[in-house]
Amino acid sequence: MTTSAIYIQAAEMQQTFFDVLVREKVEPDVALKCAEIFTKNSLEGIYSHGVNRFSRFVRHIRKGYVKPQEKPSLIHSFGNIEQWDGNLGPGPLNALHAAARSMELARKSGMGLVSLANTNHWMRGGTYGLQCAEKGFAFIGWTNTIANLPPWGSAQSKLGNNPIVFAVPFRQDAILLDMALSQYSFGKLKEVSNFGGELPQPGGYSASGELTKSPNDILEGGRALPIGFWKGSALSLLLDILASILSGGLATHKITANGQEEYGVSQAFICIDLQKLANFPAIESTIEEIIQDYQSTESLSANKPVRYPGQNRKEIREKNLKHGIPVNRAVWERISSL
Repeated sequence: MTTSAIYIQAAEMQQTFFDVLVREKVEPDVALKCAEIFTKNSLEGIYSHGVNRFSRFVRHIRKGYVKPQEKPSLIHSFGNIEQWDGNLGPGPLNALHAAARSMELARKSGMGLVSLANTNHWMRGGTYGLQCAEKGFAFIGWTNTIANLPPWGSAQSKLGNNPIVFAVPFRQDAILLDMALSQYSFGKLKEVSNFGGELPQPGGYSASGELTKSPNDILEGGRALPIGFWKGSALSLLLDILASILSGGLATHKITANGQEEYGVSQAFICIDLQKLANFPAIESTIEEIIQDYQSTESLSANKPVRYPGQNRKEIREKNLKHGIPVNRAVWERISSL
């Protein structure tokens, strides 16, 4: 497979995604929303859960794992907590709905928790953190996944790499942490592999049990490395437990029992209305002081200043708007042929 990059303008990418989905008999309004999310993820540099993931999304529609006509339905409500069934609808749209509903509950009660059972991959979890932070809310959300991560001390995958997202409003934007509990998400491993690259840090083990920077060695019979070694393994376990019990949905071992494809996952969305806090007038200056102190440290590399999570998002977006979104040629050819 070729490793050359081509550059696709955002408007062309979104139109291509939309056209493909409409050909799959997806309703135009649903197709447009999904195309916008995949394009925005790609624009902001999250290619692993944007353009590189689109073909798999279409494949899941064809296999019936993603049901574009379905919408989430309320199962149970008590206080500021709600449990919803995603009905295997498009994961990004289910997540948009859950995040919006968590904000509505937070406006009433100060904090809202919405859980989703029986949903699909949300693609870039940061999309929903930004959705809330841009409206002045703090956000915490996570999802479980198919088993793709070994418990510490084992070579057998029993845990998911269960991505978690934190977001807080900052400088008319957000501080955004969006991370998998593997050192690199599997989407990132495949992205680096597409361009024939090597990981900057070891990301897992080869089939022979050696730590490696090779994404191909990890993907081909190896195993991913949990963040923080045993700490990441433990955190993954607890996130899976919480996602499944809060939603009443499937845990990682049951998602995995369905087969090799990931669908029917469980998610949680927590939103906090900062305006209801007694110290709200001081929050902006408090965060500003924290970040100024954080970035006052001397960088080990003159070319790599200390950044807070999500700081370069707009810079990447502007670059990609100007020059086009970099895509592996073979990936784009595959999408164009769908």
